[in-house]
Amino acid sequence: MAGALIRMATDPRSQAAAGPRAAPVLKATGHRPVLQGARCSGCSVTVYPADDACPRCGGPADPVALQGTGTLWTWTVQRYEPKSPPYEPPPGGFEPFALGYVELADDVRVAAVLDVDDLDDVRIGMALSVTAGPGVPRARPTTLSEEGS
Repeated sequence: MAGALIRMATDPRSQAAAGPRAAPVLKATGHRPVLQGARCSGCSVTVYPADDACPRCGGPADPVALQGTGTLWTWTVQRYEPKSPPYEPPPGGFEPFALGYVELADDVRVAAVLDVDDLDDVRIGMALSVTAGPGVPRARPTTLSEEGS
């Protein structure tokens, strides 16, 4: 996968991750906010989150709305509660969660929390729908109706 750069915000579950380094979000299309990346006009590298300059050649990079669907490239389970701050435990307390890289059609991989009902259902190559929001993006298995749209 030539030309892709992977960057990730910190703590996937904390609202505190939405501080000054939070990933940018473009306007929503339909019911889902889109991920805002950037593409270099010189060497065509695509990055997420968006940046004004290309990390490869230093040239200018233009904002681009990234594809909202992709496939799971790799993943892991976060079994230990992250340090606080910036982590803020949910009301019911910490529970292990899956975190993975979703490979988008835009030739970029995006780190996302995997919203799945059962960690045993997670498989590399599974189709996922990625949404932006505060902190790290979230991904969930793609439904048949989403695949057709």
